[in-house]
Amino acid sequence: MTTTTANQREWLRSFHPAPGARVRLVCFPHAGGSASYYFPVSASLAPEVDVVAVQYPGRQDRRGEPCVDDIGRLADRIDEVLTAAGLGSGVPYAFFGHSMGAVLAFEVALRRERRGGPGPVRLFASGRRAPGRFRDERVHQGSDAAVVEEMRLLGGTDSRWLEDEELMAMVLPVLRADYRAIERYRAAPGAGISAPVTVLTGDADPRTSAEEAAAWGEHTDGECAVSTFSGGHFFLERHQGAVLDTIRRGLAGVR
Repeated sequence: MTTTTANQREWLRSFHPAPGARVRLVCFPHAGGSASYYFPVSASLAPEVDVVAVQYPGRQDRRGEPCVDDIGRLADRIDEVLTAAGLGSGVPYAFFGHSMGAVLAFEVALRRERRGGPGPVRLFASGRRAPGRFRDERVHQGSDAAVVEEMRLLGGTDSRWLEDEELMAMVLPVLRADYRAIERYRAAPGAGISAPVTVLTGDADPRTSAEEAAAWGEHTDGECAVSTFSGGHFFLERHQGAVLDTIRRGLAGVR
């Protein structure tokens, strides 16, 4: 499939363009999430860092498009778009992904390194256990009520929205597709990248233990540093300043 400039605009969002930045940060949203989730990150890091957020099909202004419910196919498509956009041909870049986005960031990094790079200078893996750590989770097979209960458990969603039947009718198909993608995902045996990994995790995240977070070190030939924050799955909303500082430190040596 040929990726046009229009395709790139659909997939990639730049809220605060920073053409003079020394490094670019590509951000991957969580299950059910959208590119706009990273608007505050973009606002805080510009103009030193040029933040680009990925917009998956099926949400917000792309809600008329079918969701991609397979991590491999979605990673292939994102990699194609990023390559067509010239990522890596100019300034160095890093990846940041939260939850499902962390796995997608890892899979896209794998693809870029396997072609000979340049790959990301660092991967920030937030709110997700290492790719090789599997749990038999089947939220995508449950009832609508079960999916909503999962959202309550993880937090990050205003409880009033969860009671809005009209809104939930729009959101649930996207959530179910994303959960289908991440719950059926299996990392290839021995899959690893050369880029160093910074892991961000909540100490009360019901979906990622301390051991599962530290296991990201098994998937990189570089260093693996773990930053633990108080809170659950969406700890980064409570600790936005500290998370941004972690990103800045991780990118401090990039020139």
